[in-house]
Amino acid sequence: MKIGRVTLSDRASAGVYEDLSGPEIERAITEFVPGEHTFERRLLPDDMAELSKMLCALCDHDRCDLIITTGGTGPTPRDITPEATRAVLEKELPGFGEILRMKSFMIAPTAILSRATAGIRGRSLIVNLPGSPKAVRECMGFLTPAIVEAVKHLRETNSL
Repeated sequence: MKIGRVTLSDRASAGVYEDLSGPEIERAITEFVPGEHTFERRLLPDDMAELSKMLCALCDHDRCDLIITTGGTGPTPRDITPEATRAVLEKELPGFGEILRMKSFMIAPTAILSRATAGIRGRSLIVNLPGSPKAVRECMGFLTPAIVEAVKHLRETNSL
């Protein structure tokens, strides 16, 4: 499976601190999703146009099966990931965000502030995750079955 992982963080992209959530995506995928994986790694500032352009490139040019973003899903003015994602989607899959908030709320009541979403562009699944490594791991734990099933359906469509 070819996976794009995109970290959105003004400070990490400026070198103020290390990106920990992006590598956590890789660890979780390796642990939870069977098979071989290759990763396209991106680290961007919280910029809507830049993120939308990157998502399009990962889907349309790099042909990633799955793109997972981390960061930028909260309520602050710089949190633009859901808007940038929706701008490039052909089909939104709101159930991903709904279950992410529902399950995460049981762990951390502030999870209700997340605006994460997911959807399809071409034959790629795009999923937004929160920005903390702990939240990435937790969310991957309960989203993985749906991620695997969605990628399977998108691959089957590719072979038609």
